[in-house]
Amino acid sequence: MPSLSFQNVSYSVQQRQILEKVSFAVNRGEALVLLGSSGSGKTTALRLINRMLEPTSGTIYIDGEDIAKLDPISLRRRIGYVIQEFGLLPHWTVRRNIGLVPELLGWPEERRSERVDALMPQLGLGLELAERYPHQLSGGQRQRVAVARALAAEPALLLFDEPFGALDPVTRHEMQQLFQNVVRSYHVAAVFVTHDLLEALTLGTRIAILGGGKLETIVTPEEFWQVDTPVARAFRETLPLSLRPA
Repeated sequence: MPSLSFQNVSYSVQQRQILEKVSFAVNRGEALVLLGSSGSGKTTALRLINRMLEPTSGTIYIDGEDIAKLDPISLRRRIGYVIQEFGLLPHWTVRRNIGLVPELLGWPEERRSERVDALMPQLGLGLELAERYPHQLSGGQRQRVAVARALAAEPALLLFDEPFGALDPVTRHEMQQLFQNVVRSYHVAAVFVTHDLLEALTLGTRIAILGGGKLETIVTPEEFWQVDTPVARAFRETLPLSLRPA
């Protein structure tokens, strides 16, 4: 059973179609990258998954459950979400930021503390940072805290909305490696939104190519170079010739 499944999902606002009959599935251990230009519907798809938006038609399933029948708040606590702006609470310590969802779920303090202490070194965060505040961290450290928070309640599904776009190239590369390690080590299903082709090719188990709210195709990174769709061609043309296959 897929961890996440879209079945003919559409979303429109004031007769404007944002997503149209999109279908895909993601299993644990997979990273599906949603690749498209601005306005293609990538972030809308993520917001539909955690019910910040509701589909106009179609059905979304998580672990076989129709999410329309689930309590939205409980649903969101089952999903890890990582965004570009980190989303950390500025007046909370690193430890409390990471333990936010377990705290909301009523985990005992000892269990929360054990989970934080286990996650931090796994994600390259020294335990000496636990009592610091977000403003005392580097951008890369803040993003690692955001990933740790997303993992804290042991979700089966992680959503990443262009999380590394504001980082410098070296830190971005480190975070991309961390993402790959997280998907593999924690055996989660991940959906990663980007408009960066090289990032999509690096991180995606498969790449879903979106254009104008429609799903053109889903391919592996290796298959991408043979795809002849308008969006795929446009993205390939953004690369220098030296980076394209011979």
